[in-house]
Amino acid sequence: MPPLDMDDISRYTALPDDARVLLERPERELRVTMSLRLDERLVQTDVCVVYFNTARGPAKGGIRFWPTVTMPHVIELAEKMVWKTALVGIPFGGGKSGIALDPTKFSRMQKTAVLKEFVHVLRPELLNGMYIPAPDMGTNSADMAVIFGETHLPECVTGKPPRVGGLPGRLEATGRGLATCVSAAAKEFLKQDLEGLTVAIQGFGNVGSWCGHFLSQRGARVVAVSDISGAVTARGGLDVHKLAEWTARGKPLDDFPDYDKLTNAELLAMNVDILVPAATENVLTGDSASAVSARMVVEGANGPTTAEADAILGDKGIPVIPDILANSGGVIASYIEWRKAKSGSLTSRDETFDTVDELVLSALARVTDFTSRRKVTPRLAARVLAVEEVVHAMADRGWI
Repeated sequence: MPPLDMDDISRYTALPDDARVLLERPERELRVTMSLRLDERLVQTDVCVVYFNTARGPAKGGIRFWPTVTMPHVIELAEKMVWKTALVGIPFGGGKSGIALDPTKFSRMQKTAVLKEFVHVLRPELLNGMYIPAPDMGTNSADMAVIFGETHLPECVTGKPPRVGGLPGRLEATGRGLATCVSAAAKEFLKQDLEGLTVAIQGFGNVGSWCGHFLSQRGARVVAVSDISGAVTARGGLDVHKLAEWTARGKPLDDFPDYDKLTNAELLAMNVDILVPAATENVLTGDSASAVSARMVVEGANGPTTAEADAILGDKGIPVIPDILANSGGVIASYIEWRKAKSGSLTSRDETFDTVDELVLSALARVTDFTSRRKVTPRLAARVLAVEEVVHAMADRGWI
């Protein structure tokens, strides 16, 4: 992701020096060495937890269980959560945690033991409500159920299975919000309704598959999707439901028999109306962005576009809808789940989708208005609006 430049932000909004001091570094960094024995194996690793800014509420951000976790990367991810929660107007700050282990090296029971130790070393952070985790790379709803089982506080973690205090519609929420954003952005930036527009989705995990599902429901023609094995394509449109059933059985897309095959690089260069990078970070680089021929890019993944790629796409006149807006459906649903846990209310799947749609559309309207008035990119508009929200909150709390 292109780094947030406070000098750029200050050209469009008042940014007091005292605010810059608080926004240019994390509020809190915690590193804990975790050590436990699993059968005959001793497992030792770092757990990193970051509260980047809590002016607007508790630090919200997922648990990344991945071997490449480092403190600088956790800081970057926590900062992004500050802007994401502020932009869509939910009362959370930004945080993140990371466990530097490879989840594929552990059985289900071993992973459960690791997560129980995670709760043990971070129990005060979880019980006081200042850090509220959720699933992220390498973790899922079953892992959040483990955390709930160790704390017995349903509001201390989100992304739980619905039967143990989770939220109906949470699984689909990020893809739902992404599809809603794609549809509305097409009207704003391409001046066309979604019906009949061609879409290529790079990444067919939870976010990409549900985004494809909802886009197909709304009349878009999803013509290509990919996973780590490669991509499949059909100019007349793919049966997204059939592909999702295929990958749910653990089968790679490249083995699907009914469609033509592409490489991931070829998918990124396809002549489509909308490209949705929904896999991982830094897939649009200087090289791959030069080949992009889509009319609009909507970021489903966190940080899929490098700074060099962002500049190239801007020079080509391709609008990029940033991740802090486009994939915010997940954190919106986390807020609904947290609120549900604290109040004891019941929430249906449709109510979850309605709230996700409402907040995504409201944020997009503010971004497009700012983009039009100030003649800036959607990314810069989203960042300025998010920073303004956090600065106002810090002023309200007497921090500046």
